[in-house]
Amino acid sequence: MKRLLLLTLVFLAGCSSFSPTPSPDTPVNNLTLLPPSEDPYAPQAGDDALQRGRAFVEATDILVLESFPLQFQISLSGNLPTPCHELRIVVDQPDANNDIAVDVYSVVDPDMICMQVLKGFQASVNLGSFPSGHYTVTVNGELSGEFDA
Repeated sequence: MKRLLLLTLVFLAGCSSFSPTPSPDTPVNNLTLLPPSEDPYAPQAGDDALQRGRAFVEATDILVLESFPLQFQISLSGNLPTPCHELRIVVDQPDANNDIAVDVYSVVDPDMICMQVLKGFQASVNLGSFPSGHYTVTVNGELSGEFDA
């Protein structure tokens, strides 16, 4: 019985984390923005060998991050045509009218046999930081939202 109790205590001690509590003055940074080269939704090197397909965007939301300078993200959710499709998102720089175009699509290997069922997705992509002004964001040609920087 003592051995079981001892083993249980050792197991629980190994599962717990002994991190000191930070002081209230310690800055908290839970946000990790990926550079475009590490963006998992950016076009990949082998994409030219894949077939481009649709991504069915059902909801978008523009987020203002609490940072200086202000950073903006777009949150997207929807469906891909099959579980074999991979999500790709391309964010263009603002044009002369401060319009930001976001292209959301999928790629798939045309020779792959795949179950014909929709696959849901949720993604957040960094739009960046912008000079002062009013900006409009479109996703696949549809108005998604506006923000002021």
